[in-house]
Amino acid sequence: MVYLTRVEHFNAAHKLFNPAWSTAQNEAVFGKCANENWHGHNYELFVTIKGRPDPDTGFLFDVKRLSNIVKEYVLELVDHKNLNMDVDFMRGKMCSTENLAIGIWNQLIPHLPKNITLHCIKLNETPRIYVEYFGDQG
Repeated sequence: MVYLTRVEHFNAAHKLFNPAWSTAQNEAVFGKCANENWHGHNYELFVTIKGRPDPDTGFLFDVKRLSNIVKEYVLELVDHKNLNMDVDFMRGKMCSTENLAIGIWNQLIPHLPKNITLHCIKLNETPRIYVEYFGDQG
């Protein structure tokens, strides 16, 4: 099995705020991330696929094609956007990095060929905080 990772970058704003809670409770749980004026991150996105290399090309998958899929179905939707307000696949969800990684996974799955398996979405929110999502594996 070969694993291939494409790294992309995007910037986006969001806030963590549960509308069912009071402002005080939101601030107690989410701290500065509940700022009513939002806050932003410079995200780094790692998309890892796995499979067997094609015997004719030696490639698992054309990395340019993978980049184009990521750009069309993820980056164009999230880059320089407000995740809470502008991104349809995050609508109605808490815009945590965890939920964003799941949302990105769900955006990519339908657009990858059947012979390619999406292995992992790794999403760096900051240089010291990241989330990895491997799909619903039980």
